[in-house]
Amino acid sequence: MTPDGTPGTPLFLAAAFLVGACVGSFLNVLIHRLPREESIVRPSSRCPSCGRPIRPAENIPLVSFLLLRGRCAGCGNPISWRYPGVEALTGAGFALFAWGDGVGFTLARDLVFFSLLVPIVFIDIDHRIIPDELSLGGLAAGILLSFLPGGDWKGSLAGGLLGGGLLFLTAAAYHRVTRVEGLGGGDIKLIAMIGAFLGWRGALFTIFFGSLLGVVGGLFAMRKGGEGLKTAIPYGPYLCAAALIARFLGDSFRRLF
Repeated sequence: MTPDGTPGTPLFLAAAFLVGACVGSFLNVLIHRLPREESIVRPSSRCPSCGRPIRPAENIPLVSFLLLRGRCAGCGNPISWRYPGVEALTGAGFALFAWGDGVGFTLARDLVFFSLLVPIVFIDIDHRIIPDELSLGGLAAGILLSFLPGGDWKGSLAGGLLGGGLLFLTAAAYHRVTRVEGLGGGDIKLIAMIGAFLGWRGALFTIFFGSLLGVVGGLFAMRKGGEGLKTAIPYGPYLCAAALIARFLGDSFRRLF
């Protein structure tokens, strides 16, 4: 392999990782502020413990955490491992998509898609909500990006309608029979967003795999929590994981079955 920046080379993948880590730093801001309905622009990043503004040299993705030894430079309180974790996860995701897609519009769509899934997962875990700014904003982005070369705007519209429609009907039927709220509106909007990026086939695969993952995760949660069928679990992370499975392995499963 040549040491240039062409797709598939170590330099290209390293650049994708670094860009992803920087995006991950911004996603940490979304994860912290969106559920609290705070501005994602102002004020600048601050220590959640003492409120001290974080200087630019202390805000370098991954590097600053290591140099500060995981503690705030002002108050000395520990910095959550989630911050570098999200940066590393996003960097790894960017590198993986760059390796699989190469340079082009497909890569741009996939990076936007992945950058939406990451904050959705952590916000849903922490707060049991999926902000409309991410789900509905992502739905609009998925449809708009489908008009780029290589996209399929008809498939995008069909995916959004089919994915969201199926989950809406499922939730309505479940509520009608049990009088208990099952799926939340955020999950319905999320699968509509996923369908807008992956098309109707991707939406169906995501619902299928998400249900399997949700059952497994739900069983573990019920056993751990001891509340049985009353245990509340966030469904968004399972849908996001299933969406990535559908994105990378959907064609293989279609050929298999």
